[in-house]
Amino acid sequence: MGEGIRKNAIKIKILVFGPLAEKMGTKEIEVAVDEGCTASALAERFEIREMLSSGLRIAINGKIIDNHEVILGDGNEVAFLPPVSGG
Repeated sequence: MGEGIRKNAIKIKILVFGPLAEKMGTKEIEVAVDEGCTASALAERFEIREMLSSGLRIAINGKIIDNHEVILGDGNEVAFLPPVSGG
């Protein structure tokens, strides 16, 4: 009340793998973000956005996306997938 207009918060589950899981100390995180949050903004929040240009991929609800400006929905599962190194 009296705080101005606020967006509704939505809950997102984040999955991270490989070196990212080690960096964050966990493989799964639940966060609340403002309605209208994009996958790119989520990556920015966790300071991994620059990794998108070096092969990091994003999957929403199990589907890899190419458009990082897609708006996330309540209950979405977002996976940050590091590049796969071959041998």
